[in-house]
Amino acid sequence: MISLNPSYLSAFWSAPMVEVNLLVFFNLAGALMLGLMLGYERTYHGRAAGMRTYGIVCMASAALTVFCGYPGFWWGGSMPSALPIDPSRVIQGIVTGVGFLGAGVIMKEGLNISGLTTAASIWASSAIGVLVGIGFFGAAILLTLLLLVLMMWVPKLEARLPSRRAMGVVMGFLPGVEPKEVELKHTILQWGYMVAEGSLSISASQHATQWNFVMVALKSRPEPNSLFELSRKLREVEGVDSLQISHARN
Repeated sequence: MISLNPSYLSAFWSAPMVEVNLLVFFNLAGALMLGLMLGYERTYHGRAAGMRTYGIVCMASAALTVFCGYPGFWWGGSMPSALPIDPSRVIQGIVTGVGFLGAGVIMKEGLNISGLTTAASIWASSAIGVLVGIGFFGAAILLTLLLLVLMMWVPKLEARLPSRRAMGVVMGFLPGVEPKEVELKHTILQWGYMVAEGSLSISASQHATQWNFVMVALKSRPEPNSLFELSRKLREVEGVDSLQISHARN
């Protein structure tokens, strides 16, 4: 039984305890700075999760990891017989918990999925905090820099590399019009696109029919290439009443 006597309270401010607290503080400060660096990239691009989110995740992950290294100083060092904690179990809990946080920023709107990069980077920021917490400072800094390179410059590289663009299309047809799948696919094929296998879904009412599908380019620069030109071409298809087209991003 621990009593609140002066000797017990003074143990929390002994020289060894102050030294440990300073070490933990520097770990937390370093993790916070790395998290803010990573979060600024998301803030710059207007994402919902920014500097505060990344800073908190990274710093909290470091805090939950670093305290495992000093079990002898828990409760002012008054319980030296305390059972040592398994850091791997703490890390497992951190990774699982932050995974749920990352899942909250993933959004699906129609055929577009957004937030995957933000979710992955939030999860990675917890790994940075864990590395700081166990003392791998160089590895934590390197991981932060690698993540910044991936998030800032790899998209520019992707834009320059050949790729097959994908478009999410929602076509509404006039009442009474029954579009033919073979004819529509043939028309799109002449433009240098194809309907992605398994992407076509059809919703119909008593008055009208609506098709949802993904168009995939068969080459890096098909014609028509812009959304404007594709929109004009698709609206010229017989029986089309309404159209929605966007890049099928994830």
